[in-house]
Amino acid sequence: MFSNLRSLIFKLDPETAHSLAIKSLKFNFAPNILDEDKNNPLFKTKLFNRNLENPIGIAAGFDKNAEVYNSLFKLGFGFVEVGTVTPLQQYGNPKPRVFRLVEDEALINRLGFNNFGSKNVLDRIKSKKQIGLLGVNIGPNKDTKDRNGDYIECLKTFCEVADYITINISSPNTEDLRSFHDEFKLDELLKAIDKEKKILNSSIPIVVKVSPDISDQDVSKISDVLLDNNIEAIIISNTSDSTRDRLSNILKHQRGGLSGKPIEEKSTSLINKFYNILEGRIKIIGVGGVDSGMSAYKKFLAGADYVQLYTGMVYRGPNVVGIIKKELKELLLKDGVKNFTEIIGKKRQS
Repeated sequence: MFSNLRSLIFKLDPETAHSLAIKSLKFNFAPNILDEDKNNPLFKTKLFNRNLENPIGIAAGFDKNAEVYNSLFKLGFGFVEVGTVTPLQQYGNPKPRVFRLVEDEALINRLGFNNFGSKNVLDRIKSKKQIGLLGVNIGPNKDTKDRNGDYIECLKTFCEVADYITINISSPNTEDLRSFHDEFKLDELLKAIDKEKKILNSSIPIVVKVSPDISDQDVSKISDVLLDNNIEAIIISNTSDSTRDRLSNILKHQRGGLSGKPIEEKSTSLINKFYNILEGRIKIIGVGGVDSGMSAYKKFLAGADYVQLYTGMVYRGPNVVGIIKKELKELLLKDGVKNFTEIIGKKRQS
């Protein structure tokens, strides 16, 4: 059905189409998803000691304000991450700020952490108990004078309702946010977060989301900081503010973060670099170009323990999880494994 509707949907501005998708899910207008592989032992796993039906999550950015997370679980996602949420409501950058590059199966966005603010999102999560593993992705307000304080404020807000919290240091659309990739700034932030967790008597898992545009030297330094601060998972990666050379669409030079197929290889290579250093001590959530069984398979081979997607659903539709699982099952059965975790990290790249 989605293939028939796609041409109509793609005539709409991307942000308008996204708003319609959120409304459809909110009012249960989404199609019933037939999942032939629900509860298949091939895909069962655990994240933060919680059982997951599958390792495929929806990345932050789709459900920014925690409006439809339970509907996303019903679409088959093994876990859902909402946000990015900032302490105070903010509009984000001026429109237009989302661009669809159809030939490239990509998006470019410069949204700028548009969201309703932490109090609004907290009230929504409290009012509707999640039916699966829910993460909250947090970031600082654009005009804040204390970015570390904003992260702490969001931690305090969500530590009792989220199953994990992601520290977003990697959006290219908030000026100078990526300076947190500096080992000293990152260490200072993570130590402040750990101190606050102790004050709150909270054991909530902390995840860090990194940029795909970092150097090999950064990989080593960031890994050391994450290990030193007992971080439980890393998301690799956010959108790219480079990687434009091979794009076909005339919108390729729009400013913002590039997501989708063009960053698949870049993120997969980065996953492998982190995997070779971390060696399973920190879980890896792989993001970037995941839209098929093969793309997920390559992420697992490179060292990802789980995958997330967003742009893949834009191009393949609401049944993307079912599609990925069906295609992935064929690959895993050829390998003769009983569970996908057996292939994690089996392909070391140069």
